[in-house]
Amino acid sequence: MQLTKLKRRKRIHSRVRKKIQGTAEKPRLNVFRSNRYIYAQLVDDVNGNTLASASSFEAGIANDGSKADQSKAVGQLLAERAKAAGIERALFDRGGYLYHGRVKSLAEGAREGGLNL
Repeated sequence: MQLTKLKRRKRIHSRVRKKIQGTAEKPRLNVFRSNRYIYAQLVDDVNGNTLASASSFEAGIANDGSKADQSKAVGQLLAERAKAAGIERALFDRGGYLYHGRVKSLAEGAREGGLNL
């Protein structure tokens, strides 16, 4: 049976999720990539809370250069919000996507913003 792209990504994401679990001190940085935007959030899996989030859909980032540049800006914005919430370290959950392109740019932006992944 041929897997669709979505089913393949979900399968990979579930494999990744088996291994990592975010806590309040070290949340999981989850990434979702659509064709147009990229979304990231810091999740505390123990309590089921989202501690901080950012996306390229927000007014300050939308239509700001290439998609990779927007992703980097989202990572930096998320790192700022994480610092404001008292979070310095996080586990990176690439969401079943390859660590390449926009996902990599987001991670680099978060690191440049001061978040330790």
